Amino acid sequence: MNLGRLMAIIRKEVIQIRRDRATLGLVIGIPVMELLLFGYALNTVTDHISTVLVDESGTASSRAFASAFEHSTYFDVRMKVSDRESALAAIDRGAVRVALIIPPDFGDRVLAGRPTAAQMIVDGSDPAIAQTATFAGGLVAQTQSAFATVDVASRVVPVAQTRPAIDLRPVVLYNPQMLSVQAMIPALVGMVLQLQAVLLTALAIVRERERGTLEQLIVSPIRSSELMLGKTLPNIGLCLVSTVMALGIGRLLFGVQIQGSVLELLLLTLPFLFGSLGIGLGISVVAKNQSQALQMTMFTLLPSILLSGFLFAREGMPGFFQVLSLVIPMTHYLQILRGVILKGVGVSVLWPQALTLTVFAVVVLGASISRFQKSVE
Repeated sequence: MNLGRLMAIIRKEVIQIRRDRATLGLVIGIPVMELLLFGYALNTVTDHISTVLVDESGTASSRAFASAFEHSTYFDVRMKVSDRESALAAIDRGAVRVALIIPPDFGDRVLAGRPTAAQMIVDGSDPAIAQTATFAGGLVAQTQSAFATVDVASRVVPVAQTRPAIDLRPVVLYNPQMLSVQAMIPALVGMVLQLQAVLLTALAIVRERERGTLEQLIVSPIRSSELMLGKTLPNIGLCLVSTVMALGIGRLLFGVQIQGSVLELLLLTLPFLFGSLGIGLGISVVAKNQSQALQMTMFTLLPSILLSGFLFAREGMPGFFQVLSLVIPMTHYLQILRGVILKGVGVSVLWPQALTLTVFAVVVLGASISRFQKSVE
C-alpha cells in the first residue's frame, strides 16, 4: 500500500466533505437534534393534564377537592366554566383533556357524612392520557374521600360507622375502550401524508436538476411560477387520494370509523398539504441530489414525530418544547384528524387549527417560492 496515494485520497475526501455543507450540516445536526429531543423533550410519564373545572357547589369542600386534583401534579386546571356543556365544548376543540364536574349538593353531602359523587369526563382520543387521568383521578378521589370520612367521623359518628364520602365516576369519550389503535391510525395518516407531500415535491425538482432537464425548462417560455405549480399540484391530488385510501384501510382492517365528515376532513387537509409542499420546495432549493433531499426530509420529519403528540403526550414535555411544538404543522393537523375521525367535530370547532395551518402554508410556501425563483434566475 502506497501511503502517499492513500493520504491523497483522504485529503480529497476531506475537501469534498468540507465543500458539501448541506450533507455536513445534516451529519452534525441530526445527532444534536436527537439528543436534545430525546434528552429534554420526551417524557413517558404523562402529567400536567389540561383540565377544565365545573364547580357547581362552590363550597369549601368542593374547592378542597378541586385543589387536591391540581396539587397532585397530574392535572392542571386551566379553565373554569359554569356548566357541563361548556366543559364538553372545551374538550371537543382540544383546549383541555379532562373535565372535572362537581355537583351542586357536593359540599352539603360531604359535611353531612353522606356519600356523594363527582364526575370526571376524559378525552379518550389519546389513550395514554385517558388511562393516566382515570387512574390518577381515582387515587385523588380515594385520598380526599378518606380525609372527608375522618373529618366527619371526628365530628359526628364513630369512624367504624362511616363510609367513603366521595365517589369519582369517570366517563371516557370518543374511545371508551381506550384502544391505542383508535388514536394511532389517524396519527399515521397525518405522518404518511406529510412524508409523501414533502418527499414527492423535493424529489421531483431535484430529479430534474440531476438529469439536467431543469435548465431546459427554465430557458423555455414556461414561467417559474407555472413550473412550480405544474410540479406541485399533481402531488396535492395524489396525496388526497392517498388520504382517502389510508382512511379506508383504517376502517376495513382496524375498525376505525370516521365520526365526522370526510369532505370536511379533506378540506381541512388542504392547508396542511400546501405547507408540506412548501417545505418540500424549500428542500429542493438546498438539496443538490436526491440523497440529500431524502436526508433533509427525514430531518424535518423527526420533530413532527417526537413533538406533535404522535408518540408522546405534549403535556409531559417541558414548557419550552410545548411552545416549540406549536410551530410544527403536525401538532395542529393531528388535532384535526382526531377531531374529525374520533370526535366527529368539523370546521366550526377546528377552525383555529385550520387557520394556523393556513398561515404556516402562506409563509413557508411564499418563502420557498421566492427562494426557488432566485435560484433559477
